[in-house]
Amino acid sequence: MRKLLLVSFLFLVIACSSYAQSQVVSGRVTSSDDGAGLPGVSVSIKGRTQGTLTDASGNYRLSTDGNVTLVYSFIGFTSVEEPVNNRSVINVQLKTDVRNLSEVVVTGYGQQIKRDLTGNIAKVKAADIQDQPVTTFDQALQGKAAGVQINSGSGKLGQGIQVRVRGQSSVSASNQPLYVVDGTPVTTDNLSFNSASTNPLADINPQDIESVDILKDASAGAIYGARAANGVVLITTKRGKAGRTNINFGAQYGSSKPTKKLNFLNTDQYVKFYNQAAANSDRIEGLDPADPDSYSSYMKSFYDTQGLGTYGTPQQASTNWGDLAYQDAPYQQYDLNINGGNEKTTFYLSGQLLDQKGILVGNALQRYSGRLNLDHQVSDRFRTGFNIGLTRTFNQRISADNQFDNPMQMVALPPMTPATDPTTGLPVGTPPGDISIPVYYNPLINIGNAYFNTTVYRNISNVYGQLQIIKGLTFRTEFGLDVLNQQEELYYNSKTQRNFSAPQGVGQNRYVRVENYTTNNFFSYGTVFGKHAIDATLGMSYQQSQQKTNFTEGRDFPSDAYRQIVSAARKTDGSSTQTDYRFLSYFARANYKFSDRYLLGLSARVDGSSRFGRNSRYGFFPAISAGWVLSEESFLKNNNTISFLKLRSSYGRTGNAEIQNFPQLGLFTGDANYGSLPGQRPSQLANPDLKWETTNQFDIGLDFGILNNRINGEIDYYNKQTTGLLLNVNVPGTTGFATQFRNVGSLENKGFEFVLNTENLTGAFRWTTSFNAATNQNKITNLQGQIIEGGINAMSRAVEGQPLGVFFTQEYAGVDPANGDALWYKNTANPDGSLDRTTTNVYSQAQRVVMGSPLPKWTGGITNTFSYKGITLSVLFNGVFGNKINFYGVGRYSSANGRFEDNQTVDQLAAWTSQNTNTNVPEARLYYNNGAQSSSRFILDGAFVRLRTATLSYNLPKTLINRVKLNSVRFFVTGQNLLTFTKYAGWDPEVNADYIVSNIAQGYDFYTAPQARTITGGINIGF
Repeated sequence: MRKLLLVSFLFLVIACSSYAQSQVVSGRVTSSDDGAGLPGVSVSIKGRTQGTLTDASGNYRLSTDGNVTLVYSFIGFTSVEEPVNNRSVINVQLKTDVRNLSEVVVTGYGQQIKRDLTGNIAKVKAADIQDQPVTTFDQALQGKAAGVQINSGSGKLGQGIQVRVRGQSSVSASNQPLYVVDGTPVTTDNLSFNSASTNPLADINPQDIESVDILKDASAGAIYGARAANGVVLITTKRGKAGRTNINFGAQYGSSKPTKKLNFLNTDQYVKFYNQAAANSDRIEGLDPADPDSYSSYMKSFYDTQGLGTYGTPQQASTNWGDLAYQDAPYQQYDLNINGGNEKTTFYLSGQLLDQKGILVGNALQRYSGRLNLDHQVSDRFRTGFNIGLTRTFNQRISADNQFDNPMQMVALPPMTPATDPTTGLPVGTPPGDISIPVYYNPLINIGNAYFNTTVYRNISNVYGQLQIIKGLTFRTEFGLDVLNQQEELYYNSKTQRNFSAPQGVGQNRYVRVENYTTNNFFSYGTVFGKHAIDATLGMSYQQSQQKTNFTEGRDFPSDAYRQIVSAARKTDGSSTQTDYRFLSYFARANYKFSDRYLLGLSARVDGSSRFGRNSRYGFFPAISAGWVLSEESFLKNNNTISFLKLRSSYGRTGNAEIQNFPQLGLFTGDANYGSLPGQRPSQLANPDLKWETTNQFDIGLDFGILNNRINGEIDYYNKQTTGLLLNVNVPGTTGFATQFRNVGSLENKGFEFVLNTENLTGAFRWTTSFNAATNQNKITNLQGQIIEGGINAMSRAVEGQPLGVFFTQEYAGVDPANGDALWYKNTANPDGSLDRTTTNVYSQAQRVVMGSPLPKWTGGITNTFSYKGITLSVLFNGVFGNKINFYGVGRYSSANGRFEDNQTVDQLAAWTSQNTNTNVPEARLYYNNGAQSSSRFILDGAFVRLRTATLSYNLPKTLINRVKLNSVRFFVTGQNLLTFTKYAGWDPEVNADYIVSNIAQGYDFYTAPQARTITGGINIGF
């Protein structure tokens, strides 16, 4: 018995000893905001590498030994340390870290925590862009990053979008930033065969994006060297997390309407207005209104040809052509993603179906996308993985803004013209009907008789391997590809051929294939010794891209049942082209930190490109930056008000190589030069000295946090000086050529950026605000005396001393109250150098002067988020100020006081009469150009403030959804472009006419579709 008791005692001692050596601690980590479990929180033993992650519900389980301290950390939350003290259950609440100083920022070939940054990088997280009813993620960035201006340009789906980071850095090269998806620079060139560009970023599913990091200053962007003058946008897609497998499903439905419709004259107004306009013209020419050759007689006959009183319709029937341009625009989107894994292998698998109709008749977009991201820890030292993103995008497009079959141009049709012929039920103007109706092409004829479809198959993928050579030193190799296959099919049958020379139809087919390959190979080293910390990167990158294009056209089909070019009677056009480019780069970066307060960063990149001359193929792009965390100094460390303060500055050089391929070469073109015999001819003058366009940028900034970082923000000043502009300049005719690509001229951008984040209320009811604003001054400092013109009537200019694309035209002086004549300021030079400000009614006597810029002086955005017990309301306003819009493309026809028969905007009813002399609208005169010439009359204020997005969401309580084995259920309603505050008289101030937009031609409206007001409702369910 005594032996048995002894053995039992020994077993008890051993068991207790085992428990002491391997105690199990479990618990749950939740958010202090709403009590929700936080998945993926790191729970580690302080001072050791041992740890685990919380599961999807925030639960964790960890074996410990002794009274150790556990560290709970999660991006976006303040870390917490908890001594175990023999506890077996430890539940922890993490508070939101408003400043997010520990937030990881992607820097290109590496990462840094935001606290240690010496450059300027704006980060937009997944939560900021998820569930937005947009076709491309760049639309969702509007108003969210200081110094980043985004202009959607048009309400057409899948249309090219303009993104500018700290202004416009080039006159003729691209001003778009470089986009890098998971380390792979992707193709963003316009591949469309018409003048209206498409947006290749529409092939990326926004729901797959984990974060978007925008590198703005030179120290952040110089690691991308010659590609970074316009900023770099780093897109990181979502990855799996170790733990249980999570399934998330989302669905949303909604519809869109135009944000604004312009009011045009109805039939009664139109007849009265044009009767007066015709009578005014008769008066000027001394014609009897009863004369068959008078303007009044012409208008009477015109009314008849346009259907006034015909087809059995009432005498004053009106067609609202503006409304007919729009259609019901439903929106639906379905998302499914699965992620999970274990300590060795994690995965993220997703799929999306997006089906959206545009607000314009005939416009629609569908996208099917799938993604698989996988990471595997092969051993303690080697890790590998791959990302695969596949997309099919089908875009039912409509014509460019300047085409008569663009639905927006229907507003110009007279209101008495019926939309359909009641005898046939077909749109008026459909052959073989009365071709005198309507006066212009009726775009409704296109419905069922024409299509312009673009289909894109896209594969953006990469694979990597990462080896830890020794402690702190790793080598990573990546291979990425971006394969884009785009097919455009255009067809107009015989009923539409009013605008074509083929009476029996025309078909066009264009196929483009772009194969874009990238490899990155680099070493990374990081170490900490004493008060010193160093991390460094050294590597190389190689990219090659090849584009092949095939085009064919056929005219005259046997009947409208035939739509493929093989059936066309005449094969009227065909071509095939190929173009390539390559980049070879070497880069290095080193960051040093001393005593957690003094920061230094150095980077350099050498880029070689096939686009530049043999004498200047390589460029060198260095940068240096420094930071000082003043709040770590003794004089601020215990300050109760200032919780964080960092001064930083940087200077560096970046470049721009985004021009056409082979501009440095002497080229020949092969064609038929001798009748039908083949031949070749020189087509381009060589320039072996052509080199990079370079931008030197200085930045100084202050990051601050006040009251335990409840108030925090950034203030930056930057100055960008671009030299060696890549321009196609005139050369002496003795060379045998008219132009040559050269490095000529310089320009600058400078401005301030402000970011302010505040946590206004905490606790059960929480209110946070995020505000950003930026100014930018753009000026061309040198063009060697050249003036480059663009836009309608060459009203836009690149000229020394002015912003890029400045409007240059006659200055409108209003209306002569005595006779209704339009007046202009002469603005000719007086002997003393001043301008003659007298007015004239002779347009040719007025000189052209600068009348404003399409570039905004400042932009901004403010987001307020309110949350209470699972209910969240987020409201974003953004604004653009100090810019002008050129309305002349519309105004010379539809706001021209009766110049032509085009229907007029209702504001033209204010035209001068002898009873209405105090007006800014000249007298209405049919076929007289009384003020409809290009002038500042049509240069309008383009400033606006827009309620960009508002989202109301509700997360069901955990106690409720856990009963049905769900992790989360979220309902939401989102509105986009709900309200717009502007003085702009056109459809929408966020405009860039697609057929004409360029670096110089900016801010034009030419019957351009307004932005869509979209409201969607949806649900997200997590299993």
